[in-house]
Amino acid sequence: MGFLSEQPLDLAKLVAQVASPERGGIACFLGVVRDHHEGRAVLRLEYSVYAAMAEAECARVVAEAEAKWEVRVVLEHRTGTLEVGDAAVAIAAAAAHRDAAFAACRYVIEQVKRRVPIWKREAFADGTVAWVDPTGAGKPAERRPDAAPEVPAAPDPAGHTDWGV
Repeated sequence: MGFLSEQPLDLAKLVAQVASPERGGIACFLGVVRDHHEGRAVLRLEYSVYAAMAEAECARVVAEAEAKWEVRVVLEHRTGTLEVGDAAVAIAAAAAHRDAAFAACRYVIEQVKRRVPIWKREAFADGTVAWVDPTGAGKPAERRPDAAPEVPAAPDPAGHTDWGV
């Protein structure tokens, strides 16, 4: 299966690819094009990609997640021009239990953003365009002031989490 697509993404199709009777937890991530970036109105964006390298790196990321946790993971990322509301990236991770599925799903999106050679250029309502750092380097995650503490992304080496599961 290729990881890159010029066609709209279908999360239900990905879920069907990971679902099985022994996997009771399926975690999904769907990244969609938003209408703003750093206070500016966004009209659309364009993903450019070094396809051969991106496909190989996506395969490595998925293999790493499947080696770290007992999960089945699928991933697709759009390329080309996307409009506000279009799905840009979709991930489904399935495991016997939810903690592994959530951890693997989070791991995959973070690694894709850090390592896969896909570049995003945003078109703004004021007519300007700008390339965006895919890693979000130097920017803290947007959190509500009253938000609960963050949970760990993965169990410790003994398989324990702070999640109470």
